Amino acid sequence: MRALIVDDEARVRKAVRLLVDWEKHGIREVTEAGGGNEAIGIIQSFGPQLVIMDMMMESGHGLELMAWVREHAGNIKFIVVSGHDDFDFVRSTVRHGGIDYILKPIEPEAINAAVAKAVEQWRREERERLEQQQKSIRLNEFKPVYDEKLLSSLIDDPGSADVSLRRLRQEGVIPEEAGLCRLLLARIDAGDASLQQRFGHNRELLHFALVNICNEFLLPSRSGIAFKHWRAPREILLLVWGDLERAAERAAQINQGLHRTLERRLHFGLGSAGELPLSLPRQYAEAAAALQRRNLLEPDRYIHELNAGKADGHAMVMDGRGTAANAPAAASAAGGYPSPTFVKVQEDWKLAVRSADPGQIAAASRKWIDELCRLGTVTPEMLAAWTADILSFRSGMIRETLGEKTESVLTELERDDAGHAPPSADSYTFSRYAWSDWAEHVMTRLAEVISRQQARDRSTFADIVKYIEQNYQSDLSLQDIASRFYVSREYVSRKFKQDYGINFSDYLGKYRIDKAKLLMLNPHLKLQDIAEMVGFHDVKYFSKVFKKQVGQSPREYRGK
Repeated sequence: MRALIVDDEARVRKAVRLLVDWEKHGIREVTEAGGGNEAIGIIQSFGPQLVIMDMMMESGHGLELMAWVREHAGNIKFIVVSGHDDFDFVRSTVRHGGIDYILKPIEPEAINAAVAKAVEQWRREERERLEQQQKSIRLNEFKPVYDEKLLSSLIDDPGSADVSLRRLRQEGVIPEEAGLCRLLLARIDAGDASLQQRFGHNRELLHFALVNICNEFLLPSRSGIAFKHWRAPREILLLVWGDLERAAERAAQINQGLHRTLERRLHFGLGSAGELPLSLPRQYAEAAAALQRRNLLEPDRYIHELNAGKADGHAMVMDGRGTAANAPAAASAAGGYPSPTFVKVQEDWKLAVRSADPGQIAAASRKWIDELCRLGTVTPEMLAAWTADILSFRSGMIRETLGEKTESVLTELERDDAGHAPPSADSYTFSRYAWSDWAEHVMTRLAEVISRQQARDRSTFADIVKYIEQNYQSDLSLQDIASRFYVSREYVSRKFKQDYGINFSDYLGKYRIDKAKLLMLNPHLKLQDIAEMVGFHDVKYFSKVFKKQVGQSPREYRGK
């Protein structure tokens, strides 16, 4: 702390310096002034927290100094030391916030008690000022967040939209006269690595910059507000309520400002005008649909809205100036444009995967992307649908080929997907090469896992057949074989059907009868012995099975 002694008598100033225990009170710096006028200049430069002053001085009266301090430096505490026992002076000291009025000659106890009281009061008030300052800082930090949450709730929580709108009007965020409005939606390109790097991969900082630039075009005219959508981290929303017909033009102007500042532009989806707040969920859905149906083959068109005048609801695009541009007339019910189906290339993909030939796989991938681009229109909605089709095709082919091994193989491929995700369907740029490479990777990995698993299956099944041939004379059941080789009964049955066209029991029976035929060449072996040697414990049952397979009884066969 710092203190200033003001008195026109040097001996009094010296006495105060000697009598006060400055170190005890935490006061490190002390200076002096010979009158009120000089004191004002020192207060402005020295910044003391405590002033000990006389009342009657030739250069600047004490009352004038107290009045100035109260007006210009109200947090300074002062103590009056005077030789005049004047009630008016005492009353003026109290009125101006003085701590004490001490009569000369000065008593050490009195002056130190007054200084202690002044220091304690200043410190308490300083703590309160700092706490209030911190509260104000926090309030200023949280208010934009609070406003953004209220604005987002107009869209995300229709049940509380009226309450949120009333608070926003009270806060002055949305003017009372705002009735009709339009909602504009922009999504930040998650694939723009250079922009993310420019902001140190700090998403909040990027949002802050983009929202501020948008608001430079909206707030001065009180025609709208831009804010971050709390439910969707990559979305920025613009709510405009002035000159609604020029909303597309305004978005184009904002893009020009973004390009000047960040060398970037945003794609905006526009909702059709409606009343605050009830129309906002509908407008948001329209704006999102317009973005999903924009043509990625026309990257220089940034403003998009659904053509409400058309029953099909396809997207109408705007050029960089916000002027309507022609869009393809044909439209499908799903996405506004004719969308080729995956069925057209599915058989080619199956053949390529089964061949496991890199050339065939690459050719199938190119055919797919050519089919996708054939109509001159590729939308995020179409890409999302085709991505789902491809992953569904992969699951179906694995189930068809690998049966019970499907889940483990799918789990392996899904782990692989984390490092080889499809290009973002919502990206600002469309690269047919990136999509073709992804499709090629999907088919290549699918071919690899199927080929590997089939090779394992062939090895396992070969072991099963070998085991049967070596132990055919024993009691063998489907469950015994499955348990021994750690596979399911269904797997064993399916493999016998696939490889031999018969089930397990028929294969085992045929193998035993074939062995019995060889043994019958030995005339010294009885049929009872032969039956037991090939695994039949009942000669009658053996004869029945033999006749069913060979068309003759064992005796007839042997007597030929």
